[in-house]
Amino acid sequence: MVELRSLAQPNSRFAGDDGAADPLTRAAIARAQDHNGYIRALVALCTSRLLLPIVASGDEGGDAPDPDRHAEMAAVTLTDESGSYLLAFTGYDSLKAWEADARPVPCLLDELCATVEAADAEQLLIDVAGPVPFVIAGDALQKFADGFRLVEFEGEDFAWVKYAEDDEA
Repeated sequence: MVELRSLAQPNSRFAGDDGAADPLTRAAIARAQDHNGYIRALVALCTSRLLLPIVASGDEGGDAPDPDRHAEMAAVTLTDESGSYLLAFTGYDSLKAWEADARPVPCLLDELCATVEAADAEQLLIDVAGPVPFVIAGDALQKFADGFRLVEFEGEDFAWVKYAEDDEA
């Protein structure tokens, strides 16, 4: 597997990341068939590294070098009849299955959710090309964007938590 550092220059928290999906997160997403399964998938995503695909956009056409032509890199959004989505992936394999030329940028769930609005999207779509697509929208998307995480306690109880900032502690 290609080491992600060579592709997107992530910060040091992802040093050594080989792009492999967290098998526990993928399993949780695959089991998200009911409300509790969906919530458990959200809990799993809170502790996973995800990949934001970046692709070239703008003027990249032509068949010869041209110093006045350039392409910019941009995050990807999709739109269909149910809304607009910022894309993310659980692993390098699922990103490449969707678009072989996309570059992965490692991110955490809260960072991706905070990027949805800035990307003119309404929802976060994870693994659009499979193995199992997963959507985060509405209140959950906003909570993650605000820096909250979802945790599970014994007895199928769930709660939103937010770590105190160093200056708040």
